[in-house]
Amino acid sequence: MASLNVYSALVVLFLTCGAAMATKENDQIIKDNNCETKMGLPSVLEAFTSIFETGTISSKCCSELVGLGKVCHSALVKRTLENPLFKDLSPARIIAKSIQTWNNCLALIDSLSPSA
Repeated sequence: MASLNVYSALVVLFLTCGAAMATKENDQIIKDNNCETKMGLPSVLEAFTSIFETGTISSKCCSELVGLGKVCHSALVKRTLENPLFKDLSPARIIAKSIQTWNNCLALIDSLSPSA
Protein backbone atom coordinates (compact mmCIF):
# COMPACT_ATOMS: atom_id res chain seq x y z
CA MET A 1 0.00 0.00 0.00
CA ALA A 2 2.86 2.37 0.74
CA SER A 3 4.15 2.01 -2.80
CA LEU A 4 0.75 3.10 -4.11
CA ASN A 5 0.94 6.26 -1.98
CA VAL A 6 4.48 6.97 -3.18
CA TYR A 7 3.40 6.31 -6.76
CA SER A 8 0.42 8.66 -6.36
CA ALA A 9 2.71 11.34 -4.97
CA LEU A 10 5.09 10.92 -7.90
CA VAL A 11 2.24 11.30 -10.37
CA VAL A 12 1.08 14.47 -8.68
CA LEU A 13 4.65 15.72 -8.88
CA PHE A 14 4.73 14.77 -12.55
CA LEU A 15 1.71 17.01 -13.06
CA THR A 16 2.70 19.91 -10.87
CA CYS A 17 6.43 19.39 -10.34
CA GLY A 18 7.33 22.33 -8.16
CA ALA A 19 7.27 25.35 -10.42
CA ALA A 20 9.88 27.04 -8.25
CA MET A 21 12.38 24.29 -9.11
CA ALA A 22 11.73 24.14 -12.82
CA THR A 23 13.61 26.15 -15.38
CA LYS A 24 11.85 29.22 -16.67
CA GLU A 25 12.10 27.88 -20.20
CA ASN A 26 10.22 24.65 -19.46
CA ASP A 27 7.69 26.51 -17.29
CA GLN A 28 7.02 28.96 -20.10
CA ILE A 29 6.58 26.18 -22.67
CA ILE A 30 4.19 24.33 -20.34
CA LYS A 31 2.22 27.49 -19.57
CA ASP A 32 2.05 28.74 -23.17
CA ASN A 33 0.81 25.38 -24.44
CA ASN A 34 -1.52 24.47 -21.55
CA CYS A 35 0.43 21.22 -21.30
CA GLU A 36 -0.86 20.23 -17.87
CA THR A 37 -4.48 20.11 -19.00
CA LYS A 38 -4.22 18.03 -22.18
CA MET A 39 -4.08 14.49 -20.74
CA GLY A 40 -6.36 12.66 -18.34
CA LEU A 41 -4.93 11.33 -15.08
CA PRO A 42 -5.11 7.63 -16.11
CA SER A 43 -3.04 8.38 -19.21
CA VAL A 44 -0.59 10.50 -17.24
CA LEU A 45 -0.12 7.53 -14.89
CA GLU A 46 0.56 5.18 -17.79
CA ALA A 47 2.97 7.57 -19.48
CA PHE A 48 4.78 8.24 -16.22
CA THR A 49 5.13 4.51 -15.52
CA SER A 50 6.36 3.86 -19.04
CA ILE A 51 9.04 6.55 -18.78
CA PHE A 52 10.10 6.68 -15.13
CA GLU A 53 9.52 3.05 -14.16
CA THR A 54 8.74 -0.10 -16.14
CA GLY A 55 5.36 -0.30 -17.76
CA THR A 56 3.39 -0.17 -20.95
CA ILE A 57 1.10 2.47 -22.36
CA SER A 58 -2.24 1.68 -23.99
CA SER A 59 -3.26 2.89 -27.44
CA LYS A 60 -5.81 5.23 -25.81
CA CYS A 61 -3.10 6.84 -23.69
CA CYS A 62 -0.70 6.90 -26.63
CA SER A 63 -3.33 8.86 -28.51
CA GLU A 64 -3.55 11.34 -25.62
CA LEU A 65 0.25 11.57 -25.42
CA VAL A 66 0.58 12.28 -29.14
CA GLY A 67 -2.28 14.78 -28.81
CA LEU A 68 -0.31 16.46 -26.02
CA GLY A 69 2.43 17.12 -28.54
CA LYS A 70 6.16 16.50 -28.48
CA VAL A 71 6.99 19.98 -27.17
CA CYS A 72 4.75 19.54 -24.12
CA HIS A 73 5.88 15.95 -23.61
CA SER A 74 9.55 16.93 -23.58
CA ALA A 75 9.03 19.97 -21.35
CA LEU A 76 7.06 17.96 -18.77
CA VAL A 77 9.65 15.18 -18.66
CA LYS A 78 12.50 17.69 -18.29
CA ARG A 79 10.66 19.58 -15.56
CA THR A 80 10.00 16.34 -13.69
CA LEU A 81 13.70 15.47 -13.84
CA GLU A 82 14.52 18.82 -12.21
CA ASN A 83 12.60 17.83 -9.08
CA PRO A 84 14.90 16.76 -6.22
CA LEU A 85 12.85 13.58 -5.73
CA PHE A 86 14.25 12.33 -9.03
CA LYS A 87 17.89 13.31 -8.42
CA ASP A 88 19.01 9.66 -8.30
CA LEU A 89 17.63 8.87 -11.74
CA SER A 90 19.83 8.99 -14.79
CA PRO A 91 18.60 11.92 -16.91
CA ALA A 92 20.07 10.34 -20.05
CA ARG A 93 18.19 7.09 -19.39
CA ILE A 94 14.92 8.89 -18.67
CA ILE A 95 15.24 11.08 -21.78
CA ALA A 96 15.96 7.95 -23.85
CA LYS A 97 12.90 6.20 -22.40
CA SER A 98 10.85 9.33 -23.02
CA ILE A 99 11.90 9.39 -26.68
CA GLN A 100 11.26 5.65 -26.99
CA THR A 101 7.77 6.00 -25.48
CA TRP A 102 7.01 8.93 -27.80
CA ASN A 103 8.24 7.06 -30.89
CA ASN A 104 6.36 3.89 -29.94
CA CYS A 105 3.15 5.86 -29.44
CA LEU A 106 3.60 7.74 -32.69
CA ALA A 107 4.13 4.46 -34.57
CA LEU A 108 1.10 2.90 -32.88
CA ILE A 109 -1.15 5.84 -33.69
CA ASP A 110 0.12 5.88 -37.29
CA SER A 111 -0.60 2.15 -37.62
CA LEU A 112 -4.16 2.65 -36.34
CA SER A 113 -4.90 5.55 -38.71
CA PRO A 114 -6.74 4.65 -41.89
CA SER A 115 -4.59 4.89 -44.99
CA ALA A 116 -5.28 7.77 -47.31
